[in-house]
Amino acid sequence: MDTIDFTQPWTFAQTTLYFFLGIFGRYVLIAALFHYLFKVKYEAYFQSREVNQRPRREGQHWREVGFSFITALIFAFVGTGMVVAWQKEYTQIYTDLHEHSTLWFIVSILIILFCHETYYYWLHRWMHHPKVYKWVHKAHHDSITTSAWTSFSFHPIESVLQAIVLPVLLFIIPLHYVAIGIILLIMTTTSVINHLNTELYPRDFHRHWFGKWWIGATHHSLHHSQFKYNYGLYFTFWDKWIGTESPDFKKLFEKKTAKGEKV
Repeated sequence: MDTIDFTQPWTFAQTTLYFFLGIFGRYVLIAALFHYLFKVKYEAYFQSREVNQRPRREGQHWREVGFSFITALIFAFVGTGMVVAWQKEYTQIYTDLHEHSTLWFIVSILIILFCHETYYYWLHRWMHHPKVYKWVHKAHHDSITTSAWTSFSFHPIESVLQAIVLPVLLFIIPLHYVAIGIILLIMTTTSVINHLNTELYPRDFHRHWFGKWWIGATHHSLHHSQFKYNYGLYFTFWDKWIGTESPDFKKLFEKKTAKGEKV
């Protein structure tokens, strides 16, 4: 790749297209898979675990896909920009796995997830400010009853705000390119799960040593229906520490997982 000049307009455009196909394709593949498994094939079993019973708005599906298309374009453009920055050696991205230890490979992923969680929690709180909400975050909240397809449905301004955090961290924190791929896969998969509106985790998961800190569909669905609680992205710790976790979460989770097995 050292022989490729990504700053050339045609190369930059091609790379952006490849990124877009990968990002949008990943979204469609994962969202479609979860939709098929939990809303089609096993719908009868999981119907009792559907959190919000209100019907989805007319045309919601295609509106969400349309916003997700734009989001993927923005993410792709930012991704190509990071390739240019990497090629010019501005970033801390490394390609030799032995440049840092295996322990660091794991720890670096956890650090990125923590930083992303912290950034997003406070960004999310800011986006709910009355003077900001309708211009930035309302497009996402138009999906009161969410689905797998809601996971990438953001206003372009919000997409930009979400896209910049990982690139900024890559200028500071050494990260292997495979670790970047793992983080992006976690981002997409958890977003789909959290917006599925069907609780997938088993009974008592919210009491498990890991589960009590991990967000699922019940937790995030309450944010879409109540607006003023549950601002987290992956984890619940900021909501717990700041006191913004919904008081209805535990009761609703237990109701929706009543037939499940203990962790």
